[in-house]
Amino acid sequence: MQDIAHYKDTLTARKRELYRRLKKIETDLDAPMNADSAERATERENDEVLEQLGTVGLGELEAIEAALDRIAAGTFGACAKCGEPISPERLRAVPHAALCEDCIAH
Repeated sequence: MQDIAHYKDTLTARKRELYRRLKKIETDLDAPMNADSAERATERENDEVLEQLGTVGLGELEAIEAALDRIAAGTFGACAKCGEPISPERLRAVPHAALCEDCIAH
């Protein structure tokens, strides 16, 4: 089995980083709009990008929380669908992966 402590540390560090990024996004979105209408249009476009980044970040944060729950439950590294081990290569690439390669492909 993979080094659970390593994955827990990796997931916890990524969680902290995501919280920092999401807080920055929130702060940027709360900033007052520019008085210039052309600048406001650009700021609205930027806000849409920030909102999308925030949504993606929240999704990853949920996946990390679920992975940390699997570590606590002793089921980390096992596919949530079929129960087979998730390959070390997949976990290195996506430490919060809940599915093995076969299940994610189907």
